[in-house]
Amino acid sequence: MTDLMVTGSEGQLGRALLEVAAACGIEAEGHDVDTLDVTDAGAVREVVSWLKPRVVVNCAAFTAVDACEEREAEAAAVNGRAVAHLAAASDLVGALLVQMSTDYVFSGSAGRPYAESDVPDPISAYGRSKLAGERAAASAREHLLVRTAWLFGNGGRNFVEAIKRQLDGGAAELRVVADQSGNPTYCTDLAEAVLELVDRGARGTVHVVNAGSTTWHGLATEIVRRLGSDVPVRAIRSEALGLAAARPPCSELSTARLEELLGHRLPDWRDALGRYLERACAR
Repeated sequence: MTDLMVTGSEGQLGRALLEVAAACGIEAEGHDVDTLDVTDAGAVREVVSWLKPRVVVNCAAFTAVDACEEREAEAAAVNGRAVAHLAAASDLVGALLVQMSTDYVFSGSAGRPYAESDVPDPISAYGRSKLAGERAAASAREHLLVRTAWLFGNGGRNFVEAIKRQLDGGAAELRVVADQSGNPTYCTDLAEAVLELVDRGARGTVHVVNAGSTTWHGLATEIVRRLGSDVPVRAIRSEALGLAAARPPCSELSTARLEELLGHRLPDWRDALGRYLERACAR
């Protein structure tokens, strides 16, 4: 028996959860696609039954938003049906299922931060598949659904690293969309909050993001500034990129419930970005 089982453990959030769990003295075991295919119901049942975890945190996901448009069946299998397998297996051993979800379950047309009570209305295949995962997670007797957004963390592909690569590659100018707003979120802060929510017995849906919001252009500008670069960041519109999937124009999440449950909110995204860059540049 173990305290915590993490799927998608090689991703940036999975890594953060295992790291934070170790620092807290929580016995945890991670599984990624090389040791567990979450779309295989039998394999999921076998691993969960063997480990008998107290908590299962599902970070496994098909997150390539544009690729999901062409491979929606695959996205539905990984982000949707696989969660039903985890829910059933969790019920077998009496585990809490924590399902990680996304701001992309919302259309972004509300013009204000979304609360947990707002009705999801995704506008992309990725969003639809993650909403299916939310509904599957809700079938577990004990479940906690955590929506988050705009993740950056160690050991994974993310927007911050993409900007750094362009700067390191000698880019003369950056072109970044300025008509999408959201909440940049540091995986370490998110992982700490998830484990705190579990410890406090939280159930249902909770939005967990770093405090404050910005656009992708605003985030890129802050990254460039903190890295001491003078490369200009030019604001463009989303359609200029010609991406396959539609993005929510304003997918900011309200963290009022999080603050009620924990008595505090996560640090501001600028603070989180600074800590991440300090660690990333020290590697």
